[in-house]
Amino acid sequence: MAVRFRIVSIDLLERDVRLRMPFRFGVVTLTEAPQAFVRARIRLVDGRQAEGAAAELLAPKWFDKNPALSNEDNFEQLRGSLRSARLRYLEGGTRTAWAHSMPATGLVENYGPALVDRALLDALCRAIGMSFYEVIQRNMVGAGVFEGMDLAAFFSTLKPSASIAARHTVGLVDPITSVDQKGRVNDGLPETLEEVVARYGHRWFKLKVGGDVQADVERLSAIASVLDRATEPYRASLDGNEQYDDFEGVAALWSKMKAEKRLQRLVQSIIFLEQPVKRQKALSEKVAGVDKPVIIDESDDSMDAFPRARALGYKGVSSKTCKGIYKSLINGARCASWGEGFFMSGEDLTIQAGLALQQDLALVSLLGITHVERNGHHYVNGMADLPQGEQDAFLAAHADLYEHSHGAVHVRIADGNLSIGSLDCAGYASAAMPDWYSMRKM
Repeated sequence: MAVRFRIVSIDLLERDVRLRMPFRFGVVTLTEAPQAFVRARIRLVDGRQAEGAAAELLAPKWFDKNPALSNEDNFEQLRGSLRSARLRYLEGGTRTAWAHSMPATGLVENYGPALVDRALLDALCRAIGMSFYEVIQRNMVGAGVFEGMDLAAFFSTLKPSASIAARHTVGLVDPITSVDQKGRVNDGLPETLEEVVARYGHRWFKLKVGGDVQADVERLSAIASVLDRATEPYRASLDGNEQYDDFEGVAALWSKMKAEKRLQRLVQSIIFLEQPVKRQKALSEKVAGVDKPVIIDESDDSMDAFPRARALGYKGVSSKTCKGIYKSLINGARCASWGEGFFMSGEDLTIQAGLALQQDLALVSLLGITHVERNGHHYVNGMADLPQGEQDAFLAAHADLYEHSHGAVHVRIADGNLSIGSLDCAGYASAAMPDWYSMRKM
């Protein structure tokens, strides 16, 4: 039965995140960015109240890649989306969580509603003392029929897992071996791909390509020289981040990769290609020249984007909490309805330890996704910059997901896997809350 509530308040806050290593994806090399937080209070019709929260990085040059905009311009775009969502949501009366959701068109426009939806859902789960998993499975959010699909029936079939494989991101400027390093961070955490594999035991990888066929082949060959040392099979996705102008360029890359002897094992390992073509053209030409599934990511900017992509030959779409949890659930239902060959992938956007990480992991796990891109733990020194009390609270509440090492709380990855059984708790995947006093108002 759907639960109805009224929004009492929505607070917008933020604090800075410093990267321990630069992360280049697409056209930007990120070294720091603010993290946005939403804190929402709701009142159920029976008078019970609860507070919920959500968090997401204000990532530049992904939601809007206009080169004329500075990083600060991008940050302010996303802040504006949050402020606008706050005002619109507060205007509503007593409704269900699904009815409160306001999907828009545009990645920037959806950013604010995506965070507010998660904070409200967290508050709802806490108010009734149930986990995110149970609230969705029992459709207590109030979803109905969509595109002929009975969403409540689909939700009832979902079963989360207690663990999930971490797909490690290899960014465009990440050192592959020590030879590639000009200097070391020396904080005790792995820095090169070699060290990452040795430390975490990854068997799943996400490899960035930059739009230059020859340069991409050379870099992928260097990566393969490390990954091919493993005696067990490994799997990888190839992320274009819109760096190719059209599928003719993507086909040229794929053909060159298949012809390169150094890449034979890596080519066999590729499970899909992610958004290789610029969003301006990605949904105006058919997928061609690649014999692996291709998915959309940046082009997933509206509720009808995935069906339009399907008509052009795309086989999948990414799940990202910054694009909306309800959109991910609908896309999961579409894949189930469309049948074999259609799928969702779990992707990261430098998600940070704490609320953002946990809520995203819970979502992809519930959708049945068995591996998920994780990169925030590699580019940021865990919770090292957070108040000690906040670190202790998350470690105590989720001891399977975190560990204390090198002077701070970090995400724990063992044999390439994340243990997430503790996310099955009252609330949206978190039994701890951040330190609100360590933040500034947005």
